[in-house]
Amino acid sequence: MTKLNLIGGEWVAAQTEIENRSPANPDDLIGQFTRGDAETVNQAVAAAAAAFPAWANASPQLRADILDRAGNAILARSAEIGRILAREEGKTLAEATGETVRAGQLFKFFGGEAVRLAGDAIASIRDGVDVEVTREPLGVVGLITPWNFPIAIPAWKAAPALAFGNTVVMKPAEQTPASAHILAEILQEAGCPAGVFNLAMGPGSVIGNALVEHPQVAAISFTGSEGVGQRIAEGCARHRKKLQMEMGGKNPMVVMADANLDVAVGACLNGAFFSTGQRCTASSRLIVEEGIHDAFVERMETAMNKLVLGDPLETETQIGPVASESQLRGNLGYVDLAREEGAEVIGGAHLDRPGFFQAPALFVNATNDMRSSREEIFGPCASVIKASDFDHAVALANDTEFGLSSGICTTSLRHSREFKRRSEAGMVMVNLPTAGVDYHVPFGGRKGSSFGSREQGRYAVEFYTTVKTAYTFAG
Repeated sequence: MTKLNLIGGEWVAAQTEIENRSPANPDDLIGQFTRGDAETVNQAVAAAAAAFPAWANASPQLRADILDRAGNAILARSAEIGRILAREEGKTLAEATGETVRAGQLFKFFGGEAVRLAGDAIASIRDGVDVEVTREPLGVVGLITPWNFPIAIPAWKAAPALAFGNTVVMKPAEQTPASAHILAEILQEAGCPAGVFNLAMGPGSVIGNALVEHPQVAAISFTGSEGVGQRIAEGCARHRKKLQMEMGGKNPMVVMADANLDVAVGACLNGAFFSTGQRCTASSRLIVEEGIHDAFVERMETAMNKLVLGDPLETETQIGPVASESQLRGNLGYVDLAREEGAEVIGGAHLDRPGFFQAPALFVNATNDMRSSREEIFGPCASVIKASDFDHAVALANDTEFGLSSGICTTSLRHSREFKRRSEAGMVMVNLPTAGVDYHVPFGGRKGSSFGSREQGRYAVEFYTTVKTAYTFAG
């Protein structure tokens, strides 16, 4: 049975459909999903606009209760949802279940934030005048979400949008519609009023563009590629829409000679290769002080060879497939490019088995000016770049157009302190993988990685509300 779009509280079909198949096993059909078009967006936005006044003026407790119920339902079904997520995206069952739990935690957190929305009372410089600063919802918000975290990212966008009184039209990635569809079902069952949350599945070039161009959409929150983000930014600027974007990274992990090598290898292995490297926060540049470079590479190669690649539903699997055939082709192209650029490639082969499997790859003796060291690959590939000392390592780490996440492995308090201060990234990790963040703190980067205010935590209020200053003369 085909899964349908959710518009105005009703499940609505479109003229075409798409199959959702597992990247681990193309014979595994997860389901059929409807593909909407520009008219789908028109209907969804109209429903969201009609629902906005009542939702914006509803009691914060009502919104809190609905979000909390949704969070509880996600947590209660985390094993079931995690299994579906693992099938459609390819990440391991443990990672998929963990992502689902995070989505539930996000809804419960923002359920609490709904009743904590605060303003300010400010003393006026004029006698007898009171000044109040309050926050109000924006209106209809378009959410465009990626395939690599198909329930967590929809959750960290939808939950604050709804908590602060906005109505939503969500466009999930076509590669992973099942997780977002389940989220829509859960919100419906949790009591979300008709039109408050709308799901518009379909191609990004059609649905996403229609959201950006629609005059009743007040804001767009986007996570995806830099190229698509640039086009969305141009459209939002043209229509003066509020915009929030997260577009990836080329994240450095610095390994100093004083580092605990066990800690460093573990952090780099996790950051570079877990989730098949398909994380915008992945450690794709391993910047290693030259005194321990060879020992680090040897330890990494040994650890890589022990990683278990296989069916994401099997408990012993540590690395699942690449998410799609096109993504796999792109990854393998970068493996060839790194070799052509003069790096020694360890691993990286396409595995001869059903599905889109690739062995993790290290590009050894890489330099920071190689394309393979500068362009986001979004796969299980990491460049190893030598640094002469700490200052050189910091300079290499910052020499990128991106600035999402960075890390350092060191036992030196001075190196740790200085790296946190000097790193040109939105998030900095010490003796931890560059990937892996908490749900209640801000997420986002600098430079080409992000645009607009931060996602998650209490900082999410900056994007999903607008500020009103009111003056009252008491007489």
